[in-house]
Amino acid sequence: MRPNSLAFRLFASAVAWTLVVLPVTAVLLVSLYRQALERNFDTRLNVYLTSLVASTTQEGMVAPKEPADFGQPIFGIPFSGWYWQIKPLNGATRPDFVSDSLLDQQLKLPSQSGASPDPSLTRRAYTVGPDAQRLRIVEREIRPAGPGSAPYSYAVAGDSGEIDRDLAAFTTMLIAALAVLGLGLVAATFFQVRFGLSPLRAIRQTLAAIRSGEAEKLEGELPVEIRPLQQELNALIQSNREIVERARTHVGNLAHALKTPLSVISNEARTHEGALASKVIEQAEIMSIQVTRHLDRARVAARSGAIGDVTDVGTVLQALKRTLDRIYEERGLKLELAAVPGLKFQGERQDFEEMVGNLLDNACKWARSKVRASAEPDDGRSRFTVIVDDDGPGLTEAERTRVVTRGQRLDESKPGSGLGLSIVADLAHLYKGRFALEPSPQGGLRARLELPAA
Repeated sequence: MRPNSLAFRLFASAVAWTLVVLPVTAVLLVSLYRQALERNFDTRLNVYLTSLVASTTQEGMVAPKEPADFGQPIFGIPFSGWYWQIKPLNGATRPDFVSDSLLDQQLKLPSQSGASPDPSLTRRAYTVGPDAQRLRIVEREIRPAGPGSAPYSYAVAGDSGEIDRDLAAFTTMLIAALAVLGLGLVAATFFQVRFGLSPLRAIRQTLAAIRSGEAEKLEGELPVEIRPLQQELNALIQSNREIVERARTHVGNLAHALKTPLSVISNEARTHEGALASKVIEQAEIMSIQVTRHLDRARVAARSGAIGDVTDVGTVLQALKRTLDRIYEERGLKLELAAVPGLKFQGERQDFEEMVGNLLDNACKWARSKVRASAEPDDGRSRFTVIVDDDGPGLTEAERTRVVTRGQRLDESKPGSGLGLSIVADLAHLYKGRFALEPSPQGGLRARLELPAA
């Protein structure tokens, strides 16, 4: 896909959106899963905290008693990561009771770090415990039921590494899943864009076939969104053909309308003698040449813009070779051709035959023994060049300029009207091509004709 193509824009926008949405989704899911892990962990701590409260308080007591073992050996292993403590909230610096796992240490409570309590006077937070452990701690304020009792802080803490490990495993799986999903979405988008734009590629191929003369209009069942474009293009192609046909008709009518009176004037003048008759004949011939020239230019201008006019270069060159071989057979002239197969001229066969035929005929007239013609495409394949070389006497630079002027002949001993090379120049110009005469490597004249390729 090219950077400035519609397919690239659709594909790039979809990929960019995917690259934005998937990371945001990953962050959101990880955050939600962390909250779920923390809620489950807090629920577990709350169970331990409730058991601790139940084992240390009784009706009528003003202070908690030492708790009994509530069936969790992990609280007895030093620095196991699981701890509990009971501390009075009367400004005491040391707790009354701690789990065996704390030894002589104490927990840093959420109330000391400014954590806000919920409606049940429970605080939750992360804290750093003994041996630099990261702990999740739940603290609740409890007041014994006895008269004059003071509030106590009951706290239970657990190793938050469980949360981190579960979260890391989930994050790894999530990233892998989203990566696979992202690659799948990118692949699906690529095929979706290719499939969705396939009708446009079909239109491009059909238009190329119309331009090369292989089809006359856009055929086939296209999607509803593109069907109006198909109808308008077909209407435009038909309109172009009608315009060209009308132009050809008008040119033909004008040719007949002008040439007949000029012929009558010339014939009448030839029946008389004198300076006036000679002048009339001379001017009538000039007018006839000018009418023919401009009518030819109008005819070619109408045809050069037509859609679907395509000529096979190799076929025309072979046909001209057979004709010229018969004409110059007695001279033993050797005519060589080298044309790239499949090369096509974007124009009518008659015009191409006239241009190349004039060049080959002119080369054969002046060649001593050999004429070589070649046709090759340029690098972009939008144009091609026909080169005709002969081994004749050649021309000077001034002579090369003169011979492309209509009616100019450098040697009256050779047959012809002097119009051939000027016609080539005119036709090449009308087809937006180029025509030039150069010295030939064979010693004679080289004619270089550049034309549009189909």
